[in-house]
Amino acid sequence: MTNLEIIKSTYEGKTSEENGKNLAQYAADDISWTEAKGFPYAGTYIGLESITQNVFSRLGSEWIDYKFTPEDYVASDDKVVAYGTYSGTYKLTGKSFTTRVAHIWKLKDSKIISFEQFVDSQPVIDAVK
Repeated sequence: MTNLEIIKSTYEGKTSEENGKNLAQYAADDISWTEAKGFPYAGTYIGLESITQNVFSRLGSEWIDYKFTPEDYVASDDKVVAYGTYSGTYKLTGKSFTTRVAHIWKLKDSKIISFEQFVDSQPVIDAVK
Protein backbone atom coordinates (compact mmCIF):
# COMPACT_ATOMS: atom_id res chain seq x y z
CA MET A 1 0.00 0.00 0.00
CA THR A 2 1.10 3.56 -0.60
CA ASN A 3 1.42 5.99 2.32
CA LEU A 4 -1.73 7.75 1.09
CA GLU A 5 -3.66 4.45 1.00
CA ILE A 6 -2.48 3.62 4.53
CA ILE A 7 -3.74 6.93 5.92
CA LYS A 8 -7.01 6.74 3.98
CA SER A 9 -7.57 3.30 5.54
CA THR A 10 -7.60 4.89 9.02
CA TYR A 11 -10.50 7.17 8.03
CA GLU A 12 -12.51 5.46 5.32
CA GLY A 13 -13.30 2.02 6.70
CA LYS A 14 -16.90 0.85 6.96
CA THR A 15 -16.86 1.32 10.76
CA SER A 16 -14.77 3.19 13.31
CA GLU A 17 -13.64 -0.22 14.59
CA GLU A 18 -12.24 -1.01 11.15
CA ASN A 19 -10.47 2.37 11.09
CA GLY A 20 -8.98 1.60 14.52
CA LYS A 21 -7.76 -1.81 13.40
CA ASN A 22 -6.10 -0.24 10.37
CA LEU A 23 -4.42 2.37 12.57
CA ALA A 24 -3.17 -0.35 14.92
CA GLN A 25 -1.87 -2.39 11.97
CA TYR A 26 0.18 0.49 10.56
CA ALA A 27 1.23 2.34 13.73
CA ALA A 28 4.88 2.15 14.72
CA ASP A 29 5.41 0.88 18.27
CA ASP A 30 6.62 4.32 19.34
CA ILE A 31 4.14 6.37 17.32
CA SER A 32 3.95 10.00 18.50
CA TRP A 33 0.45 11.52 18.56
CA THR A 34 -0.02 15.25 19.19
CA GLU A 35 -3.41 16.77 19.92
CA ALA A 36 -3.40 20.57 19.43
CA LYS A 37 -2.82 23.02 22.26
CA GLY A 38 -6.21 24.29 23.44
CA PHE A 39 -8.00 21.09 22.39
CA PRO A 40 -9.69 19.16 25.25
CA TYR A 41 -7.22 16.26 24.86
CA ALA A 42 -4.15 18.42 24.17
CA GLY A 43 -0.76 16.81 24.55
CA THR A 44 1.63 14.39 22.94
CA TYR A 45 1.12 10.68 23.56
CA ILE A 46 3.61 7.95 22.70
CA GLY A 47 2.47 4.46 21.72
CA LEU A 48 -0.95 3.18 20.72
CA GLU A 49 -1.97 2.26 24.28
CA SER A 50 -1.39 5.83 25.50
CA ILE A 51 -3.20 7.26 22.46
CA THR A 52 -6.16 4.97 22.98
CA GLN A 53 -6.41 5.80 26.69
CA ASN A 54 -5.96 9.57 26.38
CA VAL A 55 -7.76 10.25 23.09
CA PHE A 56 -9.91 7.52 21.55
CA SER A 57 -11.46 6.15 24.76
CA ARG A 58 -12.41 9.67 25.82
CA LEU A 59 -13.82 10.55 22.40
CA GLY A 60 -15.90 7.37 22.49
CA SER A 61 -17.22 7.86 26.02
CA GLU A 62 -17.68 11.64 26.17
CA TRP A 63 -19.20 12.33 22.74
CA ILE A 64 -22.12 11.24 20.59
CA ASP A 65 -21.27 10.69 16.93
CA TYR A 66 -17.86 12.38 17.17
CA LYS A 67 -16.24 12.07 13.77
CA PHE A 68 -13.74 13.42 11.30
CA THR A 69 -15.09 13.80 7.78
CA PRO A 70 -12.19 13.99 5.33
CA GLU A 71 -12.51 16.49 2.51
CA ASP A 72 -9.25 15.68 0.76
CA TYR A 73 -5.66 14.52 1.16
CA VAL A 74 -2.25 15.82 0.11
CA ALA A 75 0.61 13.32 -0.07
CA SER A 76 4.34 13.94 -0.52
CA ASP A 77 6.95 11.27 0.11
CA ASP A 78 6.72 10.31 3.80
CA LYS A 79 4.00 12.85 4.72
CA VAL A 80 0.25 12.80 4.23
CA VAL A 81 -2.08 15.64 5.15
CA ALA A 82 -5.77 14.93 5.65
CA TYR A 83 -8.10 17.88 6.03
CA GLY A 84 -11.80 18.23 6.61
CA THR A 85 -14.30 18.69 9.41
CA TYR A 86 -14.80 17.44 12.96
CA SER A 87 -18.35 17.22 14.33
CA GLY A 88 -20.10 15.73 17.31
CA THR A 89 -22.28 16.32 20.36
CA TYR A 90 -20.86 16.49 23.88
CA LYS A 91 -22.87 14.12 26.11
CA LEU A 92 -22.82 16.19 29.32
CA THR A 93 -24.01 19.45 27.71
CA GLY A 94 -25.92 18.18 24.70
CA LYS A 95 -24.16 20.84 22.62
CA SER A 96 -23.03 20.08 19.08
CA PHE A 97 -20.13 21.53 17.13
CA THR A 98 -18.51 21.57 13.71
CA THR A 99 -14.98 22.81 13.05
CA ARG A 100 -12.26 22.63 10.42
CA VAL A 101 -9.21 20.46 11.01
CA ALA A 102 -6.01 19.21 9.39
CA HIS A 103 -3.97 16.16 10.35
CA ILE A 104 -0.31 15.75 9.38
CA TRP A 105 0.87 12.16 9.29
CA LYS A 106 4.49 11.02 8.90
CA LEU A 107 5.41 7.50 7.86
CA LYS A 108 8.59 5.47 7.60
CA ASP A 109 8.78 2.07 5.89
CA SER A 110 4.96 1.87 5.65
CA LYS A 111 4.55 2.53 9.39
CA ILE A 112 2.94 5.62 10.89
CA ILE A 113 5.53 7.31 13.10
CA SER A 114 3.68 10.53 13.95
CA PHE A 115 0.38 12.39 13.84
CA GLU A 116 -0.18 16.08 14.52
CA GLN A 117 -3.55 17.80 14.75
CA PHE A 118 -4.27 21.39 13.72
CA VAL A 119 -7.77 22.51 14.66
CA ASP A 120 -9.89 25.50 15.59
CA SER A 121 -10.48 24.28 19.15
CA GLN A 122 -12.92 27.02 20.20
CA PRO A 123 -16.09 25.37 18.81
CA VAL A 124 -15.11 22.16 20.64
CA ILE A 125 -14.49 24.02 23.91
CA ASP A 126 -17.85 25.82 23.50
CA ALA A 127 -19.62 22.46 23.16
CA VAL A 128 -17.95 21.15 26.34
CA LYS A 129 -18.93 24.19 28.44
